[in-house]
Amino acid sequence: MEARLAAPRHDRHDRPDSVRPQLTGRSGPRDVAALPKAHLHLHFTGSMRHSTLVELAAEHEVQLPDALVEDWPPRLRATDERGWFRFQRLYDIARSVLRTPDDLRRLVRETAEDEAAEGSGWLEIQVDPSGYAARFGGLTPTVELVLDTVREASEATGVGIGVVIAANRTRHPLDAKTLARLAVRYADRGVVGFGLSNDERRGRAYDFEGAFRIARRGGLLSVPHGGELLGPASVRECLETLSADRLGHGVRAVEDPRLLARIVDREVTLEVCPASNVSLGVAATAADVPLRALYEAGARMALGADDPLLFGSRLARQYELARTEHAFSDAELAELARQSIRGSAAPDAVRRRLLAGVDDWERA
Repeated sequence: MEARLAAPRHDRHDRPDSVRPQLTGRSGPRDVAALPKAHLHLHFTGSMRHSTLVELAAEHEVQLPDALVEDWPPRLRATDERGWFRFQRLYDIARSVLRTPDDLRRLVRETAEDEAAEGSGWLEIQVDPSGYAARFGGLTPTVELVLDTVREASEATGVGIGVVIAANRTRHPLDAKTLARLAVRYADRGVVGFGLSNDERRGRAYDFEGAFRIARRGGLLSVPHGGELLGPASVRECLETLSADRLGHGVRAVEDPRLLARIVDREVTLEVCPASNVSLGVAATAADVPLRALYEAGARMALGADDPLLFGSRLARQYELARTEHAFSDAELAELARQSIRGSAAPDAVRRRLLAGVDDWERA
């Protein structure tokens, strides 16, 4: 699959604040929002409701660009440096409205509520605390605040939530080691994995091997981004150098059958984000995201929404795209949900409950 420069507009039904119940029965397909699942690829600020962004911006007197107000969701493209810069700039502006601990509590609580409505019984939310540390007293206080808000939101909604602390490819690898040590320190309070995000064209995976070694020794999952804006070589580095348990995106692995076979053999889960791939120009249309090819090759997948705030759709929509654009049957959608649960860091009791719920959904 070649990266292509296309970013179709989202319609009203793609918007995260829209409620889109799909009535079911003998005459129609099962409701994908009722399918129990795990959500393993969701970024912290990117999980915010658009309405919350607008309200917090007004409260804190933050001027939002038209792309985040009247023209939302924005037209995006990230297959060139200028496009990625614009995407990152919009994300940074959105993050700037999070000024107080209560703002963070609201974001995480609303995210958990939205996850529950989408059928997600387990969420792993990814955060780079470096982006918030200056406002919340440093790295350690920021991580503790995030973990406290996650615990409160989980208790309020019933959605299990783990935290993935992610390093930034554009920062020095020593910063990543600091974050890895911090992540391990809080492994008993809800940190479940260590990631690597931002533009994979900047910062090679092997530069961060030391940080991931620290995280793995501390019992955390290795969950770097790779195989989105770059091809199979990026995926290979994440597999071989960072010993990835899961790959953020990873769709470009389909371009190398031998590499894809290794992913299948090693039971690495790919966190595939169809709407995100289209919005960023990785695929021209949802039908061009290689879901069917990956599935039929035996790859494990966990569908994800990535950044609903910028891409305009949440988790259930990704399952709808698998059904409408790739002809996934209800049985295949149920298997996708099982793969997401098995690829998660959810406690055994949560896994058993969600897997039983998938069986019930399929039998209904």
